[in-house]
Amino acid sequence: MKDNKNLLNIRKEIFLTGYSASMSHLASAYSIVELIYVLYEKNILKYDATNPKKEDRDIFILSKGHGSLALYVTLQRCGFFDKAFLRSFAKKGSHLGGEPTIPDVAGIEATTGSLGHGLSIATGIAMAKKIDKKNEKVYVLLGDGELEEGTVWEAVMFAVHQNLSNLVIIVDNNKIQKMSTVENVMSIKDWGSKFKSFGCNVIQIDGHNVEKIENTFNTLDKEKLNVIIANTVKGKGLSLMENDPRWHWRLPSKKELKTFVSELEISEEELEECKKHI
Repeated sequence: MKDNKNLLNIRKEIFLTGYSASMSHLASAYSIVELIYVLYEKNILKYDATNPKKEDRDIFILSKGHGSLALYVTLQRCGFFDKAFLRSFAKKGSHLGGEPTIPDVAGIEATTGSLGHGLSIATGIAMAKKIDKKNEKVYVLLGDGELEEGTVWEAVMFAVHQNLSNLVIIVDNNKIQKMSTVENVMSIKDWGSKFKSFGCNVIQIDGHNVEKIENTFNTLDKEKLNVIIANTVKGKGLSLMENDPRWHWRLPSKKELKTFVSELEISEEELEECKKHI
């Protein structure tokens, strides 16, 4: 199936890019691959890679900036920049850092990484578009651990009050934050009910089911602030990594590398080319 092959290739490229840089939040990127893939490659997000600042474009903000490689790889696939630029990730002098930054990277709409701020930025942009009577949408992707930040709920309160139906909040609900679980850190089991209490339209989906993700984006409530709770698996696609908090920030050992190469279908040539950049 074409989607499965594309998703495998994205995960492969995420790994090769992170591995060549000797650093990366791989697991955080893997949980959001399908979400970003559908936005950019299933005609949900309106954009023009040849004119990234086009006036009538939709806006996507990755608030959980440490998942940046999923976005960088997708932007490269969609023509925002070439693979040579992607391979500069986290190298000295590169504009591709561990978290997205503006204004030096085509397709990046906001500097993120300081958790809790992306939604406030997105809310401001959505409000401006509403005032200007524009039809574009603003999408923002947050981590579930990030929802512990108070600024998130201030932004939600404002967005609901202003009826920003042009704003779409996506939550990467992988239930793991850094080296523990969200429930263990803050005893939160149900984010959906909290968003509903503010007056949001809440949709719960499988965050790895491409068809359901696409259908959800195409059938959003046109009158309310929409919140998509995407139930995901941190480290999705790598058996060693899935649902294991220890992989928040690390690369595989020599022994573990064999599993990555096998499951991501990495050829010897691809791995050797990758090692040239280390």
